[in-house]
Amino acid sequence: MTDSAVFSGATAIVVDLDDTIYPQAAYLYGAARAVGRAGAAAGLDPVRLGRAVRRQLIAGSDRGRTIDRALLRYGVPAADLPAILPVLVAAFTGYRPRRLPLFPGAAAALDAIAARFPIACLTDGNPVIQRAKLAAVGLDAFFPVVVITDELGGRALRKPDPAGLREVASRLGVPPAGLVMIGDRPGKDVAVAAALGARSIRVRTGEYTDCPDDPPATAVVADLPAAAGLLLG
Repeated sequence: MTDSAVFSGATAIVVDLDDTIYPQAAYLYGAARAVGRAGAAAGLDPVRLGRAVRRQLIAGSDRGRTIDRALLRYGVPAADLPAILPVLVAAFTGYRPRRLPLFPGAAAALDAIAARFPIACLTDGNPVIQRAKLAAVGLDAFFPVVVITDELGGRALRKPDPAGLREVASRLGVPPAGLVMIGDRPGKDVAVAAALGARSIRVRTGEYTDCPDDPPATAVVADLPAAAGLLLG
């Protein structure tokens, strides 16, 4: 068990969004249904298409070209994709959930962290989608700093590229080495912290729960409340 003293001297906390604060599966399920409904206008079965999209998302939610692969598995000929894709992609990116469920204790944990440290959110993805998620979890106004890496330079600057975390440090006015990054993915959240000499806490929640600790985080805990407890001693 990691002693909280290892985080002494931390100057600010950075928190990932998807699968750290809320279960991303809840968003993806609704977005897949929205794609299914949009496909009905093209004569596709909405339930079957929605399931096909969900299966592709479950196989890896950040692989890209999810809807293309879902349509091909559905049985749509590749030559027909250009005529169908724009409407379905628009349905996916335009999906706006009214509410998304937080992980248990996440809101209280963030509140406790924010009472002690400057706090920011660092997230990858389409900015329209990520801001809709923040609004749906009720935290869009919670973080004084929100950095969406795609706004800095597209997919190429997604974690573990250090540009996003460096931008967080700049906006908070603290040195990167004083940050503690909390997130669920070793290859992204832990790796981006290591790239700038920052510390990290991996939470074992969401899609990547069983991924190996590679690279190793400063600490590994069950969830966001446990991370808050470690930071606050």
